[in-house]
Amino acid sequence: MWDFLKRPDDGPARGIGIGFTDRDGGVTLAPGSLSFGALDGGPETRAENLRRVRADAGLDRVVTLHQVHSATVHVVDEDFLAGWREDAQPEGDALVAGPGLRRTAIAVRAADCVPVLLADPAVRVIGAAHAGRAGVLGGIVAATVAAMRDLGARELTAWVGPHIHGDCYEVPAEMAEAAAALVPQTRGTTRWGTPAIDLTAGVAAQLRAAAVPVAYIGPCTLTTSSLHSHRRDGAAAGRQLGLVWLD
Repeated sequence: MWDFLKRPDDGPARGIGIGFTDRDGGVTLAPGSLSFGALDGGPETRAENLRRVRADAGLDRVVTLHQVHSATVHVVDEDFLAGWREDAQPEGDALVAGPGLRRTAIAVRAADCVPVLLADPAVRVIGAAHAGRAGVLGGIVAATVAAMRDLGARELTAWVGPHIHGDCYEVPAEMAEAAAALVPQTRGTTRWGTPAIDLTAGVAAQLRAAAVPVAYIGPCTLTTSSLHSHRRDGAAAGRQLGLVWLD
């Protein structure tokens, strides 16, 4: 369930729970038993997978969005929680929350896209962003950081979860050039020598530009068998969760 990171207990993560799920330990059918995708066996299966994650992490609720590859950020407060429904989630690609959130994680789903978790433990402000190609180019990382600073965050740290790495993310040359024109650091080449988009470098550059250090970068989803990957598994691919919560 937590092959790659759960509750780092050192340095910048004091008082913050952080986790990236893998594809083991749930009830979804192949290609992975723990998944949170829209087509993973129906609502009962997804609910049981989520129940297992909540129980293991000691959470009452995990809040997510209907992700649409946007730069839309939602603030999770009492009003947001009062209107949030599992079966009618708001559209957007990032969630941020202040110190009042208890036993509730904010989370994003990803397979090959980049899940970015952020926290300022001193003021207890947290954030989670879903940064695929469109999100990186559209500014979701900067928008999430700005929303967290509006809540009082000053000393942020980021944890970048498992995602497809640049040496595996082959795209047409025109797409690679268009991405590099907007975010130069995304220019990449696959291991086999074709044009690629390097989301790892793009996200890291955007975090550096916002003065946010990165404490962790997860492995490549395409080449790691214990992770879901849309590029590898196609339409059958499941989704991991990246979760952050206040202890």
